Amino acid sequence: MKFSKIIAGVMTWGSWGKQLNTKDMQSLIEHCLDIGITTFDHADIYGAYSTESDFGKALSGMSIDRSQFQLISKCGIQYVCDTRDNTVKHYNYSKDYILWSVEQSLNNLQTEYLDLLLLHRPSPLMIAEEIAEAIEILKKEGKIKSFGVSNFNASQMDLVGFRTDVNYNQVEFSLTQHTAMHDGTFDYMLSNGVGAMAWSPLGSFFKDDSAQSKRIKNVQDKLTVKYDASADQILLAWIMTHPVNISPVIGTTTKERMNLAKEALTINLELEDWFELLVASQGHKVP
Repeated sequence: MKFSKIIAGVMTWGSWGKQLNTKDMQSLIEHCLDIGITTFDHADIYGAYSTESDFGKALSGMSIDRSQFQLISKCGIQYVCDTRDNTVKHYNYSKDYILWSVEQSLNNLQTEYLDLLLLHRPSPLMIAEEIAEAIEILKKEGKIKSFGVSNFNASQMDLVGFRTDVNYNQVEFSLTQHTAMHDGTFDYMLSNGVGAMAWSPLGSFFKDDSAQSKRIKNVQDKLTVKYDASADQILLAWIMTHPVNISPVIGTTTKERMNLAKEALTINLELEDWFELLVASQGHKVP
Protein backbone atom coordinates (compact mmCIF):
# COMPACT_ATOMS: atom_id res chain seq x y z
CA MET A 1 0.00 0.00 0.00
CA LYS A 2 1.04 3.58 -0.61
CA PHE A 3 0.64 5.80 2.43
CA SER A 4 1.98 9.31 2.84
CA LYS A 5 5.25 9.44 4.80
CA ILE A 6 3.66 11.88 7.25
CA ILE A 7 0.30 10.65 8.52
CA ALA A 8 -2.42 12.88 9.97
CA GLY A 9 -3.64 11.51 13.29
CA VAL A 10 -7.23 12.60 13.92
CA MET A 11 -7.61 11.58 17.58
CA THR A 12 -7.83 15.18 18.78
CA TRP A 13 -9.87 16.56 15.87
CA GLY A 14 -13.17 15.77 17.58
CA SER A 15 -14.55 15.70 21.11
CA TRP A 16 -11.30 14.42 22.63
CA GLY A 17 -9.50 17.58 21.63
CA LYS A 18 -10.15 20.59 19.41
CA GLN A 19 -13.84 19.79 18.77
CA LEU A 20 -13.55 20.91 15.16
CA ASN A 21 -16.82 21.50 13.33
CA THR A 22 -17.53 20.13 9.86
CA LYS A 23 -16.21 23.19 8.05
CA ASP A 24 -12.99 23.21 10.10
CA MET A 25 -12.41 19.51 9.43
CA GLN A 26 -12.93 20.05 5.71
CA SER A 27 -10.41 22.88 5.74
CA LEU A 28 -7.87 20.71 7.55
CA ILE A 29 -8.44 17.73 5.23
CA GLU A 30 -7.99 19.98 2.21
CA HIS A 31 -4.79 21.44 3.63
CA CYS A 32 -3.38 17.99 4.32
CA LEU A 33 -4.02 16.88 0.76
CA ASP A 34 -2.57 20.10 -0.64
CA ILE A 35 0.78 19.48 1.09
CA GLY A 36 0.91 15.75 0.38
CA ILE A 37 -0.35 14.34 3.68
CA THR A 38 -2.85 11.93 2.16
CA THR A 39 -3.22 9.36 4.97
CA PHE A 40 -5.57 9.83 7.93
CA ASP A 41 -5.25 7.72 11.04
CA HIS A 42 -8.43 6.85 12.99
CA ALA A 43 -9.58 4.47 15.69
CA ASP A 44 -13.15 3.54 16.41
CA ILE A 45 -12.87 4.71 20.04
CA TYR A 46 -11.67 8.24 19.26
CA GLY A 47 -14.07 10.79 20.68
CA ALA A 48 -15.84 7.95 22.53
CA TYR A 49 -16.82 6.43 19.16
CA SER A 50 -17.79 9.79 17.62
CA THR A 51 -14.79 11.15 15.68
CA GLU A 52 -15.08 8.74 12.75
CA SER A 53 -18.64 9.95 12.16
CA ASP A 54 -17.60 13.61 12.42
CA PHE A 55 -14.80 13.02 9.92
CA GLY A 56 -17.07 11.04 7.60
CA LYS A 57 -19.63 13.84 7.59
CA ALA A 58 -16.93 16.35 6.64
CA LEU A 59 -15.53 14.06 3.97
CA SER A 60 -18.92 13.40 2.41
CA GLY A 61 -19.32 17.10 1.72
CA MET A 62 -16.10 17.26 -0.28
CA SER A 63 -15.51 16.25 -3.88
CA ILE A 64 -12.37 14.17 -3.44
CA ASP A 65 -11.61 11.04 -5.43
CA ARG A 66 -11.35 8.14 -2.95
CA SER A 67 -8.14 6.97 -4.60
CA GLN A 68 -6.43 10.23 -3.63
CA PHE A 69 -6.39 9.58 0.13
CA GLN A 70 -6.02 6.67 2.53
CA LEU A 71 -7.98 5.81 5.67
CA ILE A 72 -6.57 3.82 8.57
CA SER A 73 -8.69 2.70 11.49
CA LYS A 74 -8.27 0.49 14.53
CA CYS A 75 -10.58 -1.81 16.43
CA GLY A 76 -10.58 -4.00 19.51
CA ILE A 77 -10.67 -1.67 22.49
CA GLN A 78 -14.00 -1.77 24.30
CA TYR A 79 -14.23 1.67 25.88
CA VAL A 80 -16.49 2.55 28.80
CA CYS A 81 -18.74 5.42 27.67
CA ASP A 82 -22.37 6.39 27.16
CA THR A 83 -22.50 4.94 23.65
CA ARG A 84 -21.46 1.40 24.67
CA ASP A 85 -22.78 -1.02 27.29
CA ASN A 86 -19.33 -1.76 28.67
CA THR A 87 -18.79 -2.00 32.42
CA VAL A 88 -15.00 -2.31 32.21
CA LYS A 89 -12.46 -1.35 29.56
CA HIS A 90 -11.39 -4.50 27.75
CA TYR A 91 -10.41 -5.94 24.37
CA ASN A 92 -12.48 -7.98 21.94
CA TYR A 93 -10.92 -9.74 18.96
CA SER A 94 -13.58 -12.32 18.24
CA LYS A 95 -14.31 -12.90 14.57
CA ASP A 96 -17.84 -11.50 14.84
CA TYR A 97 -16.73 -8.39 16.68
CA ILE A 98 -13.97 -7.56 14.19
CA LEU A 99 -16.42 -7.90 11.30
CA TRP A 100 -19.04 -5.80 13.09
CA SER A 101 -16.54 -3.13 14.11
CA VAL A 102 -15.24 -2.67 10.57
CA GLU A 103 -18.81 -2.29 9.30
CA GLN A 104 -19.35 0.44 11.88
CA SER A 105 -16.18 2.26 10.84
CA LEU A 106 -17.12 2.06 7.16
CA ASN A 107 -20.57 3.47 7.89
CA ASN A 108 -19.17 6.21 10.10
CA LEU A 109 -16.46 7.23 7.65
CA GLN A 110 -18.91 6.92 4.73
CA THR A 111 -16.48 4.87 2.69
CA GLU A 112 -16.56 1.46 1.05
CA TYR A 113 -13.20 0.29 2.36
CA LEU A 114 -10.35 0.95 4.78
CA ASP A 115 -6.88 1.11 3.32
CA LEU A 116 -5.54 -0.37 6.56
CA LEU A 117 -7.17 -2.03 9.57
CA LEU A 118 -5.15 -2.29 12.77
CA LEU A 119 -5.81 -4.25 15.94
CA HIS A 120 -5.52 -1.46 18.47
CA ARG A 121 -3.77 -3.22 21.37
CA PRO A 122 -2.80 -6.84 22.04
CA SER A 123 -5.18 -8.93 24.13
CA PRO A 124 -4.06 -11.90 26.23
CA LEU A 125 -7.19 -13.70 24.97
CA MET A 126 -6.74 -13.14 21.23
CA ILE A 127 -6.91 -16.24 19.04
CA ALA A 128 -4.83 -15.98 15.87
CA GLU A 129 -7.03 -18.33 13.85
CA GLU A 130 -10.19 -16.37 14.65
CA ILE A 131 -8.54 -13.07 13.76
CA ALA A 132 -7.28 -14.55 10.49
CA GLU A 133 -10.76 -15.74 9.55
CA ALA A 134 -12.17 -12.24 10.01
CA ILE A 135 -9.34 -10.61 8.06
CA GLU A 136 -9.73 -13.08 5.18
CA ILE A 137 -13.44 -12.27 4.91
CA LEU A 138 -12.85 -8.51 5.03
CA LYS A 139 -10.17 -8.68 2.35
CA LYS A 140 -12.25 -10.97 0.14
CA GLU A 141 -15.21 -8.58 0.39
CA GLY A 142 -12.96 -5.60 -0.40
CA LYS A 143 -13.67 -3.90 2.92
CA ILE A 144 -10.02 -3.64 3.91
CA LYS A 145 -6.97 -3.41 1.66
CA SER A 146 -4.32 -4.35 4.21
CA PHE A 147 -4.01 -5.47 7.81
CA GLY A 148 -1.77 -4.70 10.74
CA VAL A 149 -1.49 -4.21 14.47
CA SER A 150 -0.74 -1.45 16.93
CA ASN A 151 1.34 -1.57 20.12
CA PHE A 152 2.35 -5.20 19.48
CA ASN A 153 5.77 -6.57 20.41
CA ALA A 154 7.70 -9.17 18.41
CA SER A 155 6.12 -12.29 19.92
CA GLN A 156 2.61 -10.83 19.59
CA MET A 157 3.22 -10.00 15.92
CA ASP A 158 4.54 -13.52 15.45
CA LEU A 159 1.43 -15.00 17.04
CA VAL A 160 -0.98 -13.12 14.78
CA GLY A 161 1.31 -13.29 11.75
CA PHE A 162 1.43 -17.07 11.95
CA ARG A 163 -2.09 -17.16 10.47
CA THR A 164 -2.37 -13.96 8.45
CA ASP A 165 0.05 -11.39 7.02
CA VAL A 166 0.81 -8.46 9.31
CA ASN A 167 1.66 -5.55 7.02
CA TYR A 168 2.10 -2.74 9.59
CA ASN A 169 2.67 -2.10 13.27
CA GLN A 170 1.92 1.30 14.77
CA VAL A 171 3.81 1.82 18.02
CA GLU A 172 4.76 4.61 20.37
CA PHE A 173 8.19 5.86 19.34
CA SER A 174 10.03 9.11 19.90
CA LEU A 175 13.31 10.48 21.21
CA THR A 176 11.86 10.36 24.73
CA GLN A 177 10.25 6.89 24.35
CA HIS A 178 12.29 4.55 22.20
CA THR A 179 11.72 1.13 23.75
CA ALA A 180 10.68 -0.37 20.40
CA MET A 181 14.23 -0.19 19.03
CA HIS A 182 15.69 -1.93 22.08
CA ASP A 183 13.19 -4.71 22.89
CA GLY A 184 13.27 -6.51 19.54
CA THR A 185 10.10 -4.94 18.10
CA PHE A 186 11.86 -3.05 15.30
CA ASP A 187 14.27 -5.94 14.71
CA TYR A 188 11.32 -8.25 14.08
CA MET A 189 9.65 -5.72 11.79
CA LEU A 190 12.81 -5.27 9.73
CA SER A 191 13.31 -9.03 9.46
CA ASN A 192 9.71 -9.70 8.46
CA GLY A 193 8.91 -6.73 6.25
CA VAL A 194 6.41 -5.14 8.64
CA GLY A 195 5.92 -1.43 7.95
CA ALA A 196 6.40 1.02 10.83
CA MET A 197 4.18 3.87 11.98
CA ALA A 198 4.84 5.88 15.14
CA TRP A 199 2.25 7.56 17.33
CA SER A 200 3.28 10.37 19.68
CA PRO A 201 6.40 10.99 17.56
CA LEU A 202 7.37 14.10 19.53
CA GLY A 203 7.13 12.23 22.82
CA SER A 204 7.04 14.17 26.05
CA PHE A 205 9.56 16.82 25.00
CA PHE A 206 7.06 19.68 24.75
CA LYS A 207 4.92 18.42 27.65
CA ASP A 208 7.28 18.46 30.61
CA ASP A 209 10.35 20.19 32.02
CA SER A 210 12.19 17.06 33.04
CA ALA A 211 15.96 16.57 33.21
CA GLN A 212 15.66 14.47 30.06
CA SER A 213 13.95 17.26 28.13
CA LYS A 214 16.55 19.77 29.32
CA ARG A 215 19.40 17.55 28.13
CA ILE A 216 17.72 17.09 24.76
CA LYS A 217 17.13 20.83 24.41
CA ASN A 218 20.82 21.59 24.95
CA VAL A 219 21.72 19.41 21.97
CA GLN A 220 18.67 20.36 19.98
CA ASP A 221 19.38 24.10 20.18
CA LYS A 222 22.67 23.50 18.42
CA LEU A 223 21.14 21.26 15.77
CA THR A 224 18.27 23.60 14.93
CA VAL A 225 20.88 26.13 13.88
CA LYS A 226 23.02 23.57 12.03
CA TYR A 227 20.08 22.20 10.03
CA ASP A 228 18.07 25.43 9.86
CA ALA A 229 15.15 23.54 11.40
CA SER A 230 12.57 23.86 14.17
CA ALA A 231 12.69 21.82 17.36
CA ASP A 232 9.85 19.51 16.28
CA GLN A 233 11.51 18.95 12.90
CA ILE A 234 14.67 17.71 14.63
CA LEU A 235 12.59 15.30 16.71
CA LEU A 236 10.81 13.96 13.62
CA ALA A 237 14.06 13.68 11.66
CA TRP A 238 15.55 11.66 14.51
CA ILE A 239 12.87 8.96 14.43
CA MET A 240 12.77 8.87 10.63
CA THR A 241 16.51 8.12 10.53
CA HIS A 242 15.91 4.63 11.93
CA PRO A 243 16.21 1.95 9.19
CA VAL A 244 12.75 0.54 9.98
CA ASN A 245 11.52 3.49 7.86
CA ILE A 246 9.03 5.06 10.25
CA SER A 247 6.00 7.09 9.19
CA PRO A 248 5.17 9.55 11.99
CA VAL A 249 1.50 9.95 12.93
CA ILE A 250 1.28 13.63 13.84
CA GLY A 251 -1.54 14.76 16.09
CA THR A 252 -1.46 18.50 15.44
CA THR A 253 -4.46 20.38 14.06
CA THR A 254 -2.32 23.44 13.30
CA LYS A 255 -1.64 23.92 9.60
CA GLU A 256 1.72 25.57 10.20
CA ARG A 257 2.96 22.61 12.23
CA MET A 258 1.70 20.24 9.55
CA ASN A 259 3.80 22.17 7.06
CA LEU A 260 6.85 21.87 9.30
CA ALA A 261 6.31 18.14 9.68
CA LYS A 262 6.21 17.67 5.92
CA GLU A 263 9.36 19.77 5.49
CA ALA A 264 11.17 17.59 8.07
CA LEU A 265 11.39 14.93 5.35
CA THR A 266 14.27 16.88 3.80
CA ILE A 267 16.45 16.77 6.94
CA ASN A 268 19.18 14.12 6.98
CA LEU A 269 20.79 13.95 10.40
CA GLU A 270 24.47 13.08 10.46
CA LEU A 271 25.39 9.90 12.32
CA GLU A 272 27.02 11.56 15.33
CA ASP A 273 24.20 14.08 15.63
CA TRP A 274 21.70 11.20 15.84
CA PHE A 275 23.71 9.52 18.59
CA GLU A 276 24.25 12.78 20.46
CA LEU A 277 20.49 13.16 20.71
CA LEU A 278 20.14 9.55 21.89
CA VAL A 279 22.77 10.09 24.57
CA ALA A 280 20.99 13.24 25.71
CA SER A 281 17.73 11.32 25.96
CA GLN A 282 19.24 8.43 27.90
CA GLY A 283 21.43 10.55 30.13
CA HIS A 284 24.47 8.34 29.52
CA LYS A 285 26.71 7.30 26.65
CA VAL A 286 25.89 4.19 24.62
CA PRO A 287 27.49 0.96 25.90
